[in-house]
Amino acid sequence: MMDETDFPVDDFAADFDVADFEVGYDVDQRPDVAALEEGCRTFFAPGGPLQSAMPEGEERPQQLEMALAISRALAKGANCCIEAPTGVGKSFAYLVPLFERSRLAGRCALITTETIHLQEQLIEKDIPFLSEVMGIPIKAALAKGRRNYLCRRRFALLSGEQRDALLPLPSLVGDVARIASALENGASGERDNPDFRVDPATWDLVCCEVGNCLGGKCEFFRECAYMRARRKWEEADIVVANHALFFTDLAMRCGGETAGTLLPNYGAVLIDEAHTLENNAAEHLGIHVSKSGVLHALNKLYNPESARGLLVRPGVSTALRAAVASCRDEAYGWFAPYENLLQQCHESALAVPRNLEDSGNFQSQLSVLIEDLATVAEREEDPSYRSELESALNRCRETIDAVDAFRTRRLPDTVYYAESDRAQISLHGTPLNIADALGEILFNQDFPVILCSATLTVRKHFDYYFSRSGFTNGESLRLDSPFATDQARFRTVRRFPDPSTPEFTEALIEILPKLIADTDGKSFVLFTSYQQMRRCADALSDEFFNRHWQLLVQGGELTRYQMLREFKRDVNSVLFGTDSFWTGVDVPGEALSQVIVTKLPFAVPSHPLIAARIDRIRQQGKSPFGEYNLPEAVLKFRQGVGRLIRRRTDRGIITCLDPRLLSKSYGRAFLDSIAYPLEIME
Repeated sequence: MMDETDFPVDDFAADFDVADFEVGYDVDQRPDVAALEEGCRTFFAPGGPLQSAMPEGEERPQQLEMALAISRALAKGANCCIEAPTGVGKSFAYLVPLFERSRLAGRCALITTETIHLQEQLIEKDIPFLSEVMGIPIKAALAKGRRNYLCRRRFALLSGEQRDALLPLPSLVGDVARIASALENGASGERDNPDFRVDPATWDLVCCEVGNCLGGKCEFFRECAYMRARRKWEEADIVVANHALFFTDLAMRCGGETAGTLLPNYGAVLIDEAHTLENNAAEHLGIHVSKSGVLHALNKLYNPESARGLLVRPGVSTALRAAVASCRDEAYGWFAPYENLLQQCHESALAVPRNLEDSGNFQSQLSVLIEDLATVAEREEDPSYRSELESALNRCRETIDAVDAFRTRRLPDTVYYAESDRAQISLHGTPLNIADALGEILFNQDFPVILCSATLTVRKHFDYYFSRSGFTNGESLRLDSPFATDQARFRTVRRFPDPSTPEFTEALIEILPKLIADTDGKSFVLFTSYQQMRRCADALSDEFFNRHWQLLVQGGELTRYQMLREFKRDVNSVLFGTDSFWTGVDVPGEALSQVIVTKLPFAVPSHPLIAARIDRIRQQGKSPFGEYNLPEAVLKFRQGVGRLIRRRTDRGIITCLDPRLLSKSYGRAFLDSIAYPLEIME
């Protein structure tokens, strides 16, 4: 079994038990391609089950074409990459052949997505509808990490004599009572259940965790919400998960795990929203350690500031608590050089030079603590308390391994950098050879992998995406958009300040109210710079208020979800957003009638990961701009403007305020990605 210390303390893998599922690589019986294709043709045919259930719907030949391509790939055991524009109906296009394959082959299919919204849509809407229309019960399950479930054994421990010592704050006592009441009234034990809306600090003490599960020996085993969920996964025809869980599971399978994995033994994988494949893989195949994560792990043992923690218990020596306090002090010191580096350079992210000296005392102190903690855990007679100690011990081991991996630069061909987000320092080691890694561990397995997204091609070719994702051993398909070209107007400017000049922001402030007046609000304004967005928001807030346009600005009091909900509710509102609003946002109807792209979304070359990728391309004798910067920007541009038209009934305006679209030769690459007629504003 892979040692759990192979995963850093902040890695998603820390949420799971590495022995959850038995691994099996027996190739299942592949269904005949004719059987899969016939099932798809019947379902999507004019007058067929789908049209009978949705008589108001229009025939979409792209949907059938996609379903047939997936059927052929599944039957051959080959991979497949499909660009399916919005409106194709890709969910049904892949669900039908995936279900047919699972039913005929007796091995579940796994669907992994980027967003919670799509996961919920599949589980709560699309699959139940499909089951009803087909007249066949489809067993589907949503696979979530352990930490989404209540551990009754840990809750019993927290509810007992240790409550006051374990709770980090006295104010959290009410959470314990609320959880107890919910359980008495039949709550499922899932965090998403409204009855379990408790403080994250409390949930951290009662959720399921890796390393402290007693399995069948636990007195609450039969009532365990996580175990019940796992049984549903094992019995399901289709399992839906997120990219983080999938890549953690994949790393374990390909790392030589034989005792178990996190997900069932799937026979096929479909990766939806696959345009994020490279970045997701890089995140979960690298090294990550944060100051907050380290301190959190130590504080769970003992927090000298509050005198609370797992070690505040009769019989535990004061020396052990003192050792934890010493480790906390050393942790602050160990991160200090990286924090100072960022502050001195006035940067939020920087590559870490090899000669940067940090304190080695943290590792030595943590090693001593691990030895002492292991001795205490071994002697502990209470199995529940011992399990908590062993879990904390594993976290300490993960921490020291991640720290050592970062300091020694254990991973080759990797960029090592420090990053600060809202004063929280984190260290990263991100591999640069993701394409090679995925080509081996993902696209060269015994199960077929289907990739799909609305934006995978640049100038109608997959070459760039394949070079970054490592896709191999399969075929590709690019589908046409089912939307009419007159559903949107695409307009841009010829005479406008260059985005690199100070005059550009002032010009934005002047023109935005005029453009937004065309739709009386109802607009997304997409920025590439947070500072520029804030400056425009500050300058325009009063004018928007006077025009009765509610202004929603990313980074304020509202979360991304709350901003979108309010935007849909207030039909004349305007939303200013940066990176996260360029993708994964679905606002059909009148509420979103205009998307304004302030600037072509070229990646910031100063970020150490981007800089390292560019440098790697340069060392290969290629042009970084043509090989990376431009295609990345085109794909993100396509994602941004794709927020507007989500349904056949949608109408609106797309406006780009970057004059380089017309003045630079590379502007043609962006224009070629837009199917709507071009209007030039003079």
